[in-house]
Amino acid sequence: MNGRSLLGGLALVVLGLLAWELRWVLLVLFGAVVLAVALDVPITVLRRLLPLNRPAALVLVLALLLGLGGWLANLLLPELVEQATQLTRLIPVLSQRLADLVGTVPSLQTLEQELDRGLLWERLQPLGSQLLGVAGGAANTGVQLMLVVLLAILLALDPRSHQRLLVAATPSFYRERMRGLLSDCRQALGGWLAGMTLSAVVVFLTTWAGLALLRVPLALLSALVCGLLTFVPTIGPTAATALPVAVALLYSPALALQVLVLRLVLQNAEAFLLTPLLLSQTVNLLPTVALMAQLCLGALLGLPGILLALPLVVVLQVLGEEVLVRDVMDRWTAQR
Repeated sequence: MNGRSLLGGLALVVLGLLAWELRWVLLVLFGAVVLAVALDVPITVLRRLLPLNRPAALVLVLALLLGLGGWLANLLLPELVEQATQLTRLIPVLSQRLADLVGTVPSLQTLEQELDRGLLWERLQPLGSQLLGVAGGAANTGVQLMLVVLLAILLALDPRSHQRLLVAATPSFYRERMRGLLSDCRQALGGWLAGMTLSAVVVFLTTWAGLALLRVPLALLSALVCGLLTFVPTIGPTAATALPVAVALLYSPALALQVLVLRLVLQNAEAFLLTPLLLSQTVNLLPTVALMAQLCLGALLGLPGILLALPLVVVLQVLGEEVLVRDVMDRWTAQR
């Protein structure tokens, strides 16, 4: 190994350590890129239909989003507030059901006796500091979300300047290739966002309709949770099923079973029919790859890593196919 190779390897190690130290900054930046691509899709459509420059189209898109959000809030918020109030009234009923369950399970009776004697107080003492940590983390998350929105607006306002900056940072012989890679990544990410948004809307409407037909309480709130968690494939839909099933279980096991069957049918239809159909022309992610990406990024970065795992895998898949496969592996020969 010569000195140049050693210096290059050392530089890669330093860059890797620097990237790890700045992982939260890079996560905020990538979240802003995803949101900027989501804004760029309607901006591009508007500019094709109307003679608008990019700043005017961005302002119009933001105004439309705010207007649509306000309309949906006026339409759905009163019922959501009523259902949230109803959920708070159901919590004591759930507590009573759990208390009845404690009376039938010997191990849980022992736990209750230890709680009555105060033997678990020392174990529960760190709970206060953990709650303070959660509150601080929530405040930090709020600041990060504001930064993501601000950076996304700035990126959507002038994406070509940022693209030229990335292209200029690459060697001259690879700059044309870099422009193509950026375009491919933007197209794949935009297609994934459009497909997942449409899939989430369909899941929300069908779940709402199904729960309403079964006369399940909190149908709108449960359907909204199921629709939002569609953006977290594999893990999200399974977690979203817990809310309507738990609410139905408070009334009767038969109703809970019907809700579970409904969610299983809708979840499998979305996972194996709707989403592959919507994403067939843009990106095709293997379920194992998607699940491993969520597990790895969740372990490293927590909930933000889980939320951004899929768009990151979409981008990495494009880069892997174009750079690793075509530029490296396809040109690799046996000759030195």
